[in-house]
Amino acid sequence: MGIEAVNSRIAQIQSRIIAMQTQQATAPKQASPGTSATSGSGSTFATALADAMGTQSSAGVAKSYSLNSKGIPTELAGYGNGKIPANALAKVGDTGHKLWAPAAESLNRMIADAKAQGVKIGITDSYRSYGEQVDVARRKGLYSQGGLAAKPGTSEHGWGMATDLDLNNKAQAWMRANGEKYGFVENTPREPWHWAFKPKAL
Repeated sequence: MGIEAVNSRIAQIQSRIIAMQTQQATAPKQASPGTSATSGSGSTFATALADAMGTQSSAGVAKSYSLNSKGIPTELAGYGNGKIPANALAKVGDTGHKLWAPAAESLNRMIADAKAQGVKIGITDSYRSYGEQVDVARRKGLYSQGGLAAKPGTSEHGWGMATDLDLNNKAQAWMRANGEKYGFVENTPREPWHWAFKPKAL
C-alpha cells in the first residue's frame, strides 16, 4: 500500500471519528463517572483515538494537540509549511477554501453559530501552498517591509491554520467577542481580517 493510500485511509478514519463524536454529543449521556469503561469500549476507544489525533468535539470544546516549540501541531510540522497534503485539509463550507481539518471544522461551526445570531462571516483566503505564498509575497510585499505577506515558508496560511475573513463592523465585533471560543485569534497588526487558529497544547 502506497503512502497516498495510507494517508487517504487515515483521512477516512478521522472523518468517521468526527461523525462518531457528533453522534455521541447529541445522544443523552447514560454512563456515570464511576461506570466501567468496558460497557462502552468502542466509543471510549474512539474518543481516546480522536483526542490523540487532535480532532475537536462537536460541542465546540477545543481538544489538546501535540505542538512543537513554535505552536505548530507535530502532524503538520512533519509535512512542512505550504506542503500540507490534501487529505489533511478540509473544506470551509461550500466556499472552495480549505484549512487543516480541525481548524476547518471549528471555523465551519463558528460561521454557523454567527449566522444563527444574525452575523455573516465571509472568507477570502485560507490554506496557501508554498508556491502561492511566493506569489502573494511578490504581489503584496513582505510584511517585514511594510507589505502584507509573510516570508514564504513561514506563513500561518501555509500550515492551514489561518484564514482571511470578510467582515463588516458587526461581524468584526462579533469575532473579537467570540473568535477565541472557537480557537481563532486576531494576531496580525494592520490585518483585522486575518484570524489564526491556535490549538491548545497537550
